[in-house]
Amino acid sequence: MTRTVYVNGEYLPENEAKISIFDRGFLMADGVYEVTSVLEGKLIDFDGHAVRLQRSLDELDMNNPISKEDLLEVHRELVRANEIVEGLIYLQITRGAPDDRDFVFPDPETTPQTIVLFTQNKPGLANAPTAQKGIKVISIDDERWGRRDIKTVQLLYPSMGKMMAKKAGKDDAWMVEDGFVTEGTSNNAYIVKGNKIITRALSNDILHGITRAAVLRFAREAQMEVEERNFTIDEAKEADEAFITSASTFVMPVVEIDGVSLGDGQVGSVTPRLREIYLEESLKKAI
Repeated sequence: MTRTVYVNGEYLPENEAKISIFDRGFLMADGVYEVTSVLEGKLIDFDGHAVRLQRSLDELDMNNPISKEDLLEVHRELVRANEIVEGLIYLQITRGAPDDRDFVFPDPETTPQTIVLFTQNKPGLANAPTAQKGIKVISIDDERWGRRDIKTVQLLYPSMGKMMAKKAGKDDAWMVEDGFVTEGTSNNAYIVKGNKIITRALSNDILHGITRAAVLRFAREAQMEVEERNFTIDEAKEADEAFITSASTFVMPVVEIDGVSLGDGQVGSVTPRLREIYLEESLKKAI
């Protein structure tokens, strides 16, 4: 089935969608993106993603070419047109395509921004087998730019990190800066000690995860203790459990870090409970 995608105000078959070679997203990675999950044909945490999208645009002094209401309608139409029950919607906004390549930002009055959305069909997203067995991660140096709180499209180093993990026979990588874990290549990182969930505090060093915010809120409501602070790889190896969160993985257990099994090497009890709570509560609020 050929997907229907959205490009600059038009719904098109994916093989007819075109972007200028001068688009700054292509030439300069001058753009931002969001990924919203779809469960039971409904959008999860749409409002949170819309708010973060606006923040990213503001931080880059970029206009928003679409209202929140219209953006919601585009998401819903793509879900309908592509018959998505479980999956993802990718959204990207760039500074547009000026007449030629230049480091200087183009005049927003004369260069309209580019906006693209497309779907990814992911049957079984909520019941992924990986959630039952957990993932294995390696640690790598964090060599990204300093503004990781802005969700930009410059994803080369995270992609390299995933390839480092794959080459090592593992599933993903946790990045380390100044001796402390920042986050995963495309997810926030957590460890569990007893009933306490530990994760790095929000700053420019990490992405302000939408799933992260929801999971921590649900954890506190479930009377779990949450501590936002730095932690090391060595501390993580001694943890009872570890996990990651993102829009595409929800809450995913980590059972091994740099070859060291956590606990008995099996998925613990806290992480599956958090995943269950997150999915249950998020579906209640899905739109």
